[in-house]
Amino acid sequence: MSSNHFHVIKDPVHGTMQFTSIEDAWVKPFIDSPNFQRLRHIKQLGMGDFIFPGAVHTRFNHCLGCCYVASQIAQKIGLADEERQLVMIACLLHDVGHGPFSHAFEGIFYEKLIRHEDWTPFFLADYGSKEFFLHYNRMNPRYHLTEEKFRVIAEMIMHKPGTKNVLADIVSSQLDADRLDYLLRDSHFCGVRYGEFDFRWMLHCMAIVESKDGERLGITHKGIGVVEHYLMARRLMTRNIYHSQKKLALESLLVQLLASLSESLEYHGPYASIRHTRLGQFLLAANRFNQSVENSRNAAEFKREFIEQNYPNYKELCDYDVFALIKQLSELRDPSPAAEIAARLQQRKMPKILRLDYADIAAVESELREFKTRHQHDFQDWQIMLIQTPHQSYSGEEDPILVVNEQDEIKPIGDFSFMINAISDRLEHIAFLSVDQTISEDRHVVALMKRLQVTTAITT
Repeated sequence: MSSNHFHVIKDPVHGTMQFTSIEDAWVKPFIDSPNFQRLRHIKQLGMGDFIFPGAVHTRFNHCLGCCYVASQIAQKIGLADEERQLVMIACLLHDVGHGPFSHAFEGIFYEKLIRHEDWTPFFLADYGSKEFFLHYNRMNPRYHLTEEKFRVIAEMIMHKPGTKNVLADIVSSQLDADRLDYLLRDSHFCGVRYGEFDFRWMLHCMAIVESKDGERLGITHKGIGVVEHYLMARRLMTRNIYHSQKKLALESLLVQLLASLSESLEYHGPYASIRHTRLGQFLLAANRFNQSVENSRNAAEFKREFIEQNYPNYKELCDYDVFALIKQLSELRDPSPAAEIAARLQQRKMPKILRLDYADIAAVESELREFKTRHQHDFQDWQIMLIQTPHQSYSGEEDPILVVNEQDEIKPIGDFSFMINAISDRLEHIAFLSVDQTISEDRHVVALMKRLQVTTAITT
């Protein structure tokens, strides 16, 4: 079939996403696979739709968009067909390792020792069968997928050290297809404009540039303004959407619910039916993993063993499993933390948020420790939580965005932009207290808030 035939996907962010028949054949076997279809049931922004009702878009939507953006970048900078094939597949599969509620689910593990990237190699390995390669190559007689090519795809997704090049930059860098899609997509579905930037002009200004590490993805001098806009969009989306205080508070409550339940599952009690579900078995294993690594020097060994043993359950989990659990727990007449938190989430009883000055965070931590020690029998930990969210918008030292100017000189973008230089490598902090509504009027809690001098920052 001629490449002039197109497969069209209508997208609310990019409009008409056109894939040639050849490109469609490159990615369709992966899209149709169970591992990728699972992403339809994992929301992109965790519990973000509790705050921004439109944010019900999924990792599936985003991965398709990322794949499309990768194809556009590859065409703009003139990659060969086989190179374009590799980056499109890599961008399509880059988020395949996510669990329920995306990044929020990673909080159930001790010090977030296990992240979605740790599961990714196991999802990718599922495509390594002879049957899949035979099926794929029948659909792609001119562009066979080999074990070597798939290894390159996996290395790009996993950010393997020493593999920095143009192809890897499209998949993962400070100018990658992932960020270019999710900023626009998340902004659209949240109903805000913080994440908007001129994507088409950004694409027009992209170029292959030479660096000490070889050829990299960069921009021409005409793109400096749109990169400034893009980096500021990333900063504003982080502060106002990704680190929205109520969103993070709800996700922290969800983690507390799952952590409490995972401990309770060790004893049958009212949770016997949950214990035998796929999610229950996974949480039980996670609790034992957390206990094993907390005081262990062999965390890496425990981690590898846990992932290998629990991957079959993990790859079947999605948001629906957790929502069903929340509904079931919320209907229990049980005073346990898991049931109480579930009732809050099911009924969307939002905690109160007290914004804090990060400069005084050490004093806040000390005051809160003393308060919880003094009132350990009056309040539960999940009812008063200190949440801190450091973030960095741009790293100019580690791996700067490169610009080629009118004289064909290549320099970091910070050399051309006062604004980018000002935010480069700056760690920004947001800190706040999440207080359960049922205790917010307690005289001891009110006194605590007064001592922290944040009573005027309470929002409902």
